[in-house]
Amino acid sequence: MELQYQFFLIYLGAVNLLAFVFCGWDKRAAKRGARRIPERRLLALCALGGSPAFLLGMTLFHHKTRKPRFAWGVPLILAAQLALLVLIARCL
Repeated sequence: MELQYQFFLIYLGAVNLLAFVFCGWDKRAAKRGARRIPERRLLALCALGGSPAFLLGMTLFHHKTRKPRFAWGVPLILAAQLALLVLIARCL
């Protein structure tokens, strides 16, 4: 496998792990009344490639599922990312 693809897979793995952890962390902070992770930061993490893991975290932790920005936004970000991935794959 080429080095570019290895880097891309490592990047996606890291950003998805981070997104999942942040989702769980923010849910825990919400339950405890502690300082939260800003929504803008969570959505930015999704936009950077962490949307699959964040969507999984939303489901498992029952976190941000009632907020339209997340209930609609994260799946739309994921759909856009998948469409872009398909488009790139066709061009290669």
